[in-house]
Order: sequence, then structure tokens, then C-alpha cells
Amino acid sequence: MKFSYNWLKEYLSKIPKPEKLAEILTMHSFEMKEVIKSKGDFILDIDVLPNRGPDCFSHIGIAREIAAITNSKFQTPKYKIQATRYKTKDFIKVEVKNREACPRYTARVITGIKVSPSPKWIQERLIVCGLRPINNIVDITNYVMLETGQPLHAFDGEKLESKKIIVRFAKKGEKITTLDREKYDLDKDILVIADLKEPLAIAGIKGGVSAEIDKKTNTIVVESANFNQKVIRRGSQKLNLKTDASLRFEHGIDPNVTETAVNRVAHLIQKIVGGKIAQGLVDFYAKKTLPKMIRLNLDYVERLLGIRISPREIKNILRKLDFRLSEVGSPKVNEVLVEIPTWRLDISLPEDLIEEIGRVSGYNKLPAVFPQISLIPSKRNFASFWQELAKTSLREAGFSEVYNYSFIGEKLSKILGYKDKDLIEIENPVSEEQKYLRPSLTPNLLKNVRDNLRYFDEMRIFELGKIYRKSKMKEKRMLTGLVAKKEAVSESEAFSQLKGTIDSLLNKMGISNIWYDAYQPTPKGSRISIWQSKKTAEIKIDHTKIGFLGGISSKILTELKIKVSIFLFDLDFELLSRLSSEEHEFRPLSRYPSAVRDLAVLVPRGVKVVQVLNKINTAGGFLVRDVDLFDMYEGEEMPEGKKNLAFHIIYQAENHTLSSKEIEGLHNKIIKNLEEELGWQVRK
Repeated sequence: MKFSYNWLKEYLSKIPKPEKLAEILTMHSFEMKEVIKSKGDFILDIDVLPNRGPDCFSHIGIAREIAAITNSKFQTPKYKIQATRYKTKDFIKVEVKNREACPRYTARVITGIKVSPSPKWIQERLIVCGLRPINNIVDITNYVMLETGQPLHAFDGEKLESKKIIVRFAKKGEKITTLDREKYDLDKDILVIADLKEPLAIAGIKGGVSAEIDKKTNTIVVESANFNQKVIRRGSQKLNLKTDASLRFEHGIDPNVTETAVNRVAHLIQKIVGGKIAQGLVDFYAKKTLPKMIRLNLDYVERLLGIRISPREIKNILRKLDFRLSEVGSPKVNEVLVEIPTWRLDISLPEDLIEEIGRVSGYNKLPAVFPQISLIPSKRNFASFWQELAKTSLREAGFSEVYNYSFIGEKLSKILGYKDKDLIEIENPVSEEQKYLRPSLTPNLLKNVRDNLRYFDEMRIFELGKIYRKSKMKEKRMLTGLVAKKEAVSESEAFSQLKGTIDSLLNKMGISNIWYDAYQPTPKGSRISIWQSKKTAEIKIDHTKIGFLGGISSKILTELKIKVSIFLFDLDFELLSRLSSEEHEFRPLSRYPSAVRDLAVLVPRGVKVVQVLNKINTAGGFLVRDVDLFDMYEGEEMPEGKKNLAFHIIYQAENHTLSSKEIEGLHNKIIKNLEEELGWQVRK
């Protein structure tokens, strides 16, 4: 914002040279962009911080700051108004429709004026500050705006319909042509100054041509109003119209300055133009703004700034900033009650006052001291830790992570058999496809396969996210993954691959006591099972159920138009995180060789693979290092009601090399244990 150096000099008993002044202001929160010499004056381009706009977007405000910083004496212009016996209220009436939008509206009437060019000294100062001179009346209102920070506007009093001014929001379809001959369409969000006929000005932004001052003007109504800064900002943005007035109103202005400014304009017009001022004001002031009172503990000043400033100097600084002080309590309390001038809208807390004390005293006096604090590490977020570990483990196993919306549609919910009473319905869904919060991660993962498998030969995807159940308003994190392939893959192979992935994941999470139980589940909240009959296992840690592993029902796949088999695991990640541990049981690699034997067993079709695995591990004990199912056959060659399961059994000891005799004895023990079951036969 541009200021005139010569103009500032009028308010101060002494003022530093422009270059020195620039240095001083920069040290006290006012950045001086540049100093330009201009026809016997200097243009000071000062960057005023937004919070200081209410008082420092004016020459008086900047002069007051310079006085406080440099210990100069500050003085405002003295003037006196000589009013006629005619009263302002006889010339004009004002009606404010919305008190929040216009807290104060002040007006004066001046008659017998003659419009002509303004004096050279006013024109020069306006030009220095970046404004174009127009005529004596308009130039004086702009001059006082630059002086006090209060925008003003003059209407031709004889052009007002029924001599009445109405402050209201625009009506639908209203238009206005502004002083620069631009036309604007108005709406209900634009505040206007109007008469009984039409809008005269866009309030706080720009005047219109309807009541424009011209060479024939004899009587003027000078407006000095205070408008709600949000209303002006909204109107300015809608119209894409920025002015010097709107800039000031958007930052906020003290309502008490309207009277001072309009009287200053009246004085200058009477002095320069020779008009006659009507007696009194028309002044709408809904609720008077009073000074704020803040209690300041002087000892707190030192604690916050970190330096000692004497109580006497503190009080002196506050008085230089025009704050009024009064002692409170006993002398031992060391507190003062500070009355904040209404033009300092940025001051509302004791800390604001302390900032002012430090600023005026000089930030350069504040020593650079490292803070003396204890650095306490933040509490470890185990939920995030296990989540990242699980994601990393699955990525390493060749899975890709997907992120789906937390919603499902009604059609998908019916295909998967979810009950309405267990689904949380969205009040205003974006679409029918997002009608409910998802009760499981499975539905959207199946959609991912349906929509994307045509582009890939294989899909291995997982998602870790929250699901939502209406019963008890349950919300928890789940980890769900699946494998889908176009090429034919035996069910035993797909099952074994997913089982290996889960074993690897759980082992990395510090869980070793994993086992798979035969189960035929119908998940809670569903009328039908999503799982393929007799091809599902329940995943357990000790006796705690943590999820399921199995094939997706062919009926569901058909309804979703998915033409490949899908194997899926679904884990309760909330429970899994609680059971996990960073402690791992160390089991050293054996230095002794392992031996592999194959074993095929004929069992009834209803027997689960996990039942056979449990029998093998029980009989083999610690010398059975691992057992893998590598084939499952239920063809026509098999006896009726039977199926063949083939396993690789890995034998290995930790302290010696197993002899052929030991291996054969152990293998025969396993065979005997298997054949003890009715209808089981080991094929030799």
C-alpha cells in the first residue's frame, strides 16, 4: 500500500529520513517494499500485514505506529465545523434493512457546493497514493479515506428519489451501472445503497451513475458507513470487482470512525469548496462498539518474551500505542487493566498485548536461545505398524493392494445375501451403487475381479479397511485377499497357495500356532453362504477364530458373471493385531539333510484335507518338518464316494542325520495312524 512521506510528516513532531524510516518499519513488522522519490515527496510502499488493515490502511494509523516506535509526538488534524440552522434530517432519511450487514450508517448534507477540480496539493497526494483525481468532492472523500482508513461516498442529493436512502440486499433481476460505466447483474447476496426507485451504489465497493456528482450538483449527501466484512468480501468476489473501499471493508473497520471521517470531509469541503453544512447527522448505530478491557500480568510479559522489560517501560509502550491503563488489585499483584482502542481490532488477548510490547521494544532485543525442553518420543502406533507389515508381506507374495469405496449397492447386497437389518443405509447416497456402508470387503473385491479380469490372466489382490455392521453399530478393520486365474488350476493347488501366503503373513506377525479347522460357515449377516460347499477352512490361532479361507460359491460367481474360480481369505485384522507380537521364536536351520517321502491316501469325499494333515503331524511329531498337499483327485476311476489326496512329507532332525531305518519307521507309523480311521486307505 502506498503512503505519502510528506503527508505522514503532518502528524508527527519528528520523523526519520525515508531510508531510515524504511529500516525502522521493517524491524517492527512492517516491510517497506520500496521508497520512490516523486515531485518533492517520497512514495512509501509499505506491506501492511492483514491483521493490521483496520488501523494501518491509513496515514493516521501508520503515523501512530511511527510515533510509538520512534518516540515522536503524534497529533491528529484539528478542525471545527460551522453548521447552518438547517438540519440534516430535514434533507434525508436513512433506513437500514439488515443491521448485521450494516452496523452503522452515518450521513451529512452539504448544500451550495460548486463542483470543480480539487486543489493541487490534494491531487498530488492522491497521485502519490495511486488514485486518479476526478473533482473536488470525490477527491476530498478519497483524501479522507486515505487519511482515516474509512471509505466515503457522496451522492447528488437532488437525484435521490423521495430524499430517502435504503440499505438493503439487492432484489432478483436488479442491475446497476457503476461510475466507470460498467454494468453488473445483482442478486440477493449483494448489499446495495438504494433509494425508493433503484440501487444507487454497491455498498462498500463502488458507486453508481444514478446519483453521480456532476457539474450541476448543488446539494450532496456524504455517506460514511460501516459494513460487515464478510458481506463485502462475498459481494466483491461474486462481481469480480475489487476497489480501495472494498479492500478496507474486507479487512474490517472500526464503526466509531464513521463520524470522525464524515465530519472531516464536511470540514474540508466547507474550507475548499465553500459549501454550507446542515446541522447534525443522520446516524444509524444499532449497537455501539465499546473498547475491550484486557487484564495484563506484567510478570507474564517476561515469561512469554524471555527478556526483562521493566513495568515502567511496558506501561510507557502501551500508552504510546494509545492504550489506556488503570491499576487493578494490590501493588503486589503487578497487573494492569488495559483499555483497547476500538480501531485495534487485532487485539483480544493478553498475548496480543505482549506481542505489541515486544514489537515496539524491538525484536532485535530478543536473544536467540535454544528451547530447553524434554524431547519425548511419541507413543508407538501399533495399529499402523501391523497394518504396514501386513501390506508389505502380501505385496512380497505378489498381491496388489486395492482401495475401494466404503459402500455397496442394493443389487450386490442381495446377490451376496446380506440382511437389510444388518446394513447401514446412507441417508443421501450419491448413487444406488453406494446405498449402504459395506458389511464386508468381499463384495467390492469381487467387483474388481469382474471388471478387470478381462485385462489380466491372473489377479492377486487384497484390501485392508473398515467394515460396518448395524448390529451394535460395529466397525472394525478386516484384511481380505483373493486369487483369480483364467487358466485351470486345481482347487488343492489354489488352496495350498493361499494357505502358504497366510502362514507366511502370520509368521511375520509373530504368530506360529496356526491351524485350519474344517468348517462349513454361513457368515454372520448373510442369508446364504458366500463359500463353496466343502471347500472352506476356518483359520484359528490356538482356539481363537480369526477368519476363513476357501473358494467362492459358484452360484454367486454366476450371478456376478465371473467365469473363473476364486479363492479368498478373510481375516479379522483388529483381532489379529492384538494377537501379534514382535517376539519370534528362534528355530535354527538344521545342518542335517532332509528327506522327502510321498504319501497318497484314499478317503471318503466328506473328509477335509486338514483332518489328514492333523493325523500326519500328530504321528510324525517334531521330525516332520513340513507337509504339502500336491494333488487331489475325485475322478471316475476312484471308488464311489472316495477321493485321493497326495502329500509331500519332509522329514528332518535338528541334531543328526536321519537314517533310512528311522525314516521308514516314522513313515510306517504315519501310515498306520491314518489307516486306523474307518474308510481311510494308504495307497502303496
